[in-house]
Amino acid sequence: MTDDAAPPTRLDREIDQSKPSIARVYDYLLGGKDNYLVDQEIGDHFKVNLPGSVAIAFTSRQALIRGVRDMARAGMWQFIDFGSGLPTADNVHQVAKRYAADARVVYVDNDPIVLAHGRALLATDKNTTVIQADARDPKSIRDHPDVVRLIDFDQPVGVIFSSILHHFNDDEDPAAVVRFWNDQIPSGSHVLITHFRSGHNPETTAAEQKLQATFGRGRWRDTEEIRVLFGDLEVLEPDIVPSAQWRPDVAAGDAASVGSSGRELTVWEQLIVTGLARKP
Repeated sequence: MTDDAAPPTRLDREIDQSKPSIARVYDYLLGGKDNYLVDQEIGDHFKVNLPGSVAIAFTSRQALIRGVRDMARAGMWQFIDFGSGLPTADNVHQVAKRYAADARVVYVDNDPIVLAHGRALLATDKNTTVIQADARDPKSIRDHPDVVRLIDFDQPVGVIFSSILHHFNDDEDPAAVVRFWNDQIPSGSHVLITHFRSGHNPETTAAEQKLQATFGRGRWRDTEEIRVLFGDLEVLEPDIVPSAQWRPDVAAGDAASVGSSGRELTVWEQLIVTGLARKP
C-alpha cells in the first residue's frame, strides 16, 4: 500500500488516510507495506531524528516470538493477542502451531485495516480469527462470539499484551484491563507483557513527547510500575528485563542474543522490556 502507482482499494477508500495509526506505524518500522504516507512520516521521525529507536520495534517483536514459543512449550494451546497489529513474519498462530498443531488464537485490534488483512490471511484457518475491538473494553471482548467459540477458559490460556499497554494512559487504568483477564483465566495460564520502560533520559522524553503529540497516548513506565500491571501473578525468570535480553535464543544467532554476547545494549534497546507471568 505504499506504492503510489497502485490503484486505491475499497479498504483504502474506507480508511481515513489523513490520520496515522499505531498499528500501521509499527508495520512501517518493521519493514511492512500496509501503511500510508501519514504513517511513514511518523516512522521516519523515529528513524531520522531518533536514530536507533527502531530497535524498540524489532526487539519487542522478537521477544513476542520467543514468548509464544515458551508458552506453547509450557502447555498453552490457546492464545489471545491484544493489539496484535498487522500480519508479519512469525505471527502468533504460526509460532504456536509449531508446538501445538491445534492451537487456537484470537487476535484483537481496533484498526480496521488489521481486521481486513487478518481475515484475508486466516480465511481458511478455523482455529484462528481476528476481531476488531478496543482492549480497554475487555468485557465486550470476553463476550465476543469468536472468543466464546475458540477460547475455553477452563483450560490454560496465553494472554499477550505485546507493545500495547504503554499506549494506555494512566487514567485508562491498564492494570485493571490485565486484572480482568487474570480473573478470567484458570491456574497455569500465562500472561506476557512487553512495555516501554523509562530510562529517565532525553531519549525517553523525546519518544514519549512524539507519541503523545501524535496519538494522545504513549506512556513510559519504570520497572515497578510495569510489575504492578501483572497484579498477583508470579513473574517468571528472568523477571522483567530488556526485551533483547529476555530468554535470548543464542543458538539461533538472532537479535535477541545481544544481551549475552558481551555487547552492551544501546539506550533504545534498554527502553523496551518483557516479562512473562504465571497464574498460580
